[in-house]
Amino acid sequence: MFKSVVALLIAFAASVALGPALIPLLLRLKIGQTIRNEGPESHLKKNGTPTMGGVLILLGFVLGTVFFMKESPKILPILFLTVGFGLVGFADDFIKVVLKRSMGLRAWQKMGLQILITGAFAAYMYFNEEMSFNMLLPFTDGRELVLDTMPYVAIPLLFLVVLGTDNGANFTDGLDGLASKVTGIIALFFAVASLIKGGGTDIPAAAMLGALMGFLIFNSYPAKVFMGDTGSLALGGFVAAEAYMLKMPLFIPIIAFIYLAEVVSVMLQVSYFKLSHGKRIFKMAPIHHHFEKCGYPETKVVSAFTIVTAVLCAVALLAI
Repeated sequence: MFKSVVALLIAFAASVALGPALIPLLLRLKIGQTIRNEGPESHLKKNGTPTMGGVLILLGFVLGTVFFMKESPKILPILFLTVGFGLVGFADDFIKVVLKRSMGLRAWQKMGLQILITGAFAAYMYFNEEMSFNMLLPFTDGRELVLDTMPYVAIPLLFLVVLGTDNGANFTDGLDGLASKVTGIIALFFAVASLIKGGGTDIPAAAMLGALMGFLIFNSYPAKVFMGDTGSLALGGFVAAEAYMLKMPLFIPIIAFIYLAEVVSVMLQVSYFKLSHGKRIFKMAPIHHHFEKCGYPETKVVSAFTIVTAVLCAVALLAI
């Protein structure tokens, strides 16, 4: 518990201290977000706001975690997946906003890198006897779905969970403070769950919570900096890795319900648009923009999504 608090404080302090240096640098380099004209009109004033602020999250998280690497063998894979996906996001952001190539990484390049990193994570779990593909079943008093003897099922499922979670986090990043607050609540859940179960992942969870708390000083409405794909992809990697280290992938639809809703809203919108030749289910996807288009202020949407996540994380604690 003590070391978790220290990790949180280090990550928070690093994120807060580095913000005043990074944000002016991003402004000088003109690394700003380009806002789409088809989005909510209230977002047009955000055009040019510095992006790639996810660097603050990554640096805070790494500094809060790296001093405690020897505490648990589960810390390294969490660090690997978080930083690995964060670097993919950084490359995408760099190409878009620094090299001024609006597409960023091509879709196949981005997915290819994500698959490569996920494959390395899967291989580490498979060849390391201390890792397990087994999954806790929610609301069963600790019963597990046994997959260690079925790698032909466990590994494809891991790819589905990791890549789905990562893209869910990516879609959730669209409003000031939304991805930061939702994932901060999830990180708190993982820290508490690890302390309850003795899972050895409370330190990276606390470090991520601290990094996000520090980042929110600059990212809350009205945001002075956006996290970009650098941050959102890193957050998805963190959530997926923590879930696997705690045998909790089946808890992701509960604790990260907002991620799931964002992904499903996009899938439904795109599919229906193609099948109906131009009709839409939502006024705009991902779903947080739909609520904005319905007249709800951005801050209320963020608050509602954060509260939903907090309630569902409380339910998930009862489900352990």
